Amino acid sequence: MKIIHLLCLLFIAVIAKAASPVEALLERIDKGASGKFIIEQIKSPVDFFELDQKGNKVVIRGNNPVNIAVGLNWYLKYHAGIHLSWNGMQAKLPEVLPVVTQKVRHETDMKYRYDFNYCTYSYTMAFWDWERWEKEIDWMALHGINLPLAMVGTDGVWYNVLKKLGYNKDEINEFIAGPGFQAWWLMNNLEGWGGPNPDSWYKQQITLQQRIVKRMREYGIEPVFPGYSGMVPHNAKEKLGLNVSDPGLWCGYHRPAFLQPTDPRFQEIASLYYKELNKLYGKANFYSMDPFHEGGSVAGVDLDAAGKAIMQAMKKNNPKAVWVAQAWQANPRSQMIENLKAGDMIVLDLFSESRPQWGDPESTWHRKDGFGQHNWIYCMLLNYGGNVGLHGKMAHVIDEYYKAKESSFGKTLRGVGMTMEGSENNPVMFELLTELPWRPVHFDKNEWLKNYTVARYGKANPTVQEAWILLSNSIYNCPPENTQQGTHESIFCARPSDHPYLVSSWSEMSDYYNPDDVIRAAAMMVSVADQFTGNNNFEYDLVDIVRQAIAEKGRLVEKVVEASFASGDKQLYNTAANRFLQLLLLQDELLGTRPEFKVGNWIARAHSLGNTPEEKDLYEWNARVQITTWGNRNAADKGGLRDYAHKEWNGILKDFYYMRWKTWFDYQNELLDGKKPTAIDFYALEEPWTKLTDSYSSEPEGDCISTVKRIFAEVFEQ
Repeated sequence: MKIIHLLCLLFIAVIAKAASPVEALLERIDKGASGKFIIEQIKSPVDFFELDQKGNKVVIRGNNPVNIAVGLNWYLKYHAGIHLSWNGMQAKLPEVLPVVTQKVRHETDMKYRYDFNYCTYSYTMAFWDWERWEKEIDWMALHGINLPLAMVGTDGVWYNVLKKLGYNKDEINEFIAGPGFQAWWLMNNLEGWGGPNPDSWYKQQITLQQRIVKRMREYGIEPVFPGYSGMVPHNAKEKLGLNVSDPGLWCGYHRPAFLQPTDPRFQEIASLYYKELNKLYGKANFYSMDPFHEGGSVAGVDLDAAGKAIMQAMKKNNPKAVWVAQAWQANPRSQMIENLKAGDMIVLDLFSESRPQWGDPESTWHRKDGFGQHNWIYCMLLNYGGNVGLHGKMAHVIDEYYKAKESSFGKTLRGVGMTMEGSENNPVMFELLTELPWRPVHFDKNEWLKNYTVARYGKANPTVQEAWILLSNSIYNCPPENTQQGTHESIFCARPSDHPYLVSSWSEMSDYYNPDDVIRAAAMMVSVADQFTGNNNFEYDLVDIVRQAIAEKGRLVEKVVEASFASGDKQLYNTAANRFLQLLLLQDELLGTRPEFKVGNWIARAHSLGNTPEEKDLYEWNARVQITTWGNRNAADKGGLRDYAHKEWNGILKDFYYMRWKTWFDYQNELLDGKKPTAIDFYALEEPWTKLTDSYSSEPEGDCISTVKRIFAEVFEQ
């Protein structure tokens, strides 16, 4: 019996070991790597991780799988010189791991580490499959994320709800947005745009979300599901006899209706929603709800009653549940949340690095009382529209976090969050933000950056460090008072005009840095590039930094185009215009060396989700429209949405942006000749590209380092 008992214990131990999510993670990073580590999970009231050594094995200790994963990442970065990034989640670990000579321990009192904006799901993740999601969840765990928005497959919930309310398939698809636009549908901004979706789409997304949620829960990550906040189709009054208010228009689109909290069916429909949600994905402890997002009219709505009704419905579903709300513009309305109990809500201070609402009196979105009794999270928005470009407030993000923590409002601060509209860009900023909770004391930006470059590239290089310090003091040093929405936009992507500057309507962009600093940093990176041949992280950063430098050059050349047109110097005009077009094509070639900067990668992902030619065409159309016109003519031009999600990518530069600029230069040439050409209808010029189904390669083209060196010399050394 004793032998049987020992065998049973051994079997249980083996099962437990095999079930460790961090060991499974290690195997995905490098097959066989789990055998080089000892993973120890220890109960603790404090979130912590430790690095230690036992014999020839590295010990990673923590109080839950996510914190252990953070410890693993810390070890890989700062002991082994291995930086796992979203586009490189595998690495060859050394045969013998670097020894942890002295035990390292980090703790945090930041209970929540949040991830994602609704927009992220559309601008970056609209066409992700399980393979890509698996990497993302691993990345999340390694960076301490334990509270991410999880909105994949919410359309399947709504499909079932509306069907039970008596809507037919066509009516449902008039309400649910297409794959590239679901973020704005779930934020109550629009209906139906991008659809109708095929039946297979719903089935596919439900299956995908079930896998996503399963893996999150294995790590102990708490998914935040979209909850019920009163949204109903615009025709719910006629169809169901509901008492609704009209939130109005959003950028030319009709918003869904809002079901009045006083309607006796509010709780019934909310219960139906949660029932269907639970059925597909299980109950959650956190639900995201943002009624009246981005200017939605509250006319005729009792906001206090609305907040209480939303909370009541959520609590009925799960008494332990917490409402997660995005602080953006006027949301969440004070009247809606002021009478809700402390502890029942977490507010995401969405744009903390630029327009904090937590109580900072220097902010243009200052809330005198912050979020009152409610817990909140310090968030970095950073990227808008998934636009490509270097950008950040590196020092300010650090300073503002510790300022918030040490202020009187710090008593309700519960974490940090990444709330970018688009990801897969500016890895340095996301790395910085996710380390904040684990660094209890204010730290030096330059020192951190030096260590970051060693971790990212696997070795120290003074030239590389100097380049990054220069970038951190220029393009990554956007002034605290600057409120521009994301990157300093590339002129190549701008719709041409007499004096083009902004690309998207709301960027609030300003010239806050010296372009020469970016060009100098790029030159430094190019000068040592041969030392990093085959280094994935270096080659990605090299292309990105040189891309930014060429974009700076393009803006300077465009000024010459403007000046020569104003002076009537046709010869100089054509010389400058042709140089501009040449730069644009060189940029296109440069970006073709990396898959991350290819429109073909975006389109291929969309295509891959389709099961039939019709489905593939629909998804490709969603992908193309989103990054160009965004909407129909009304939404694109009058609503200001065109080019909001512009992408400085290979393929679209050559075929879309080049076409716009060439048309404009030809038009201006006619004006210089004294002719009166017809004004350009840009939307009519742009829309045909959205309907094409041309194939773009998703594979890198040309040798990265040699191409960069040649193009850099052609642009800057002639």
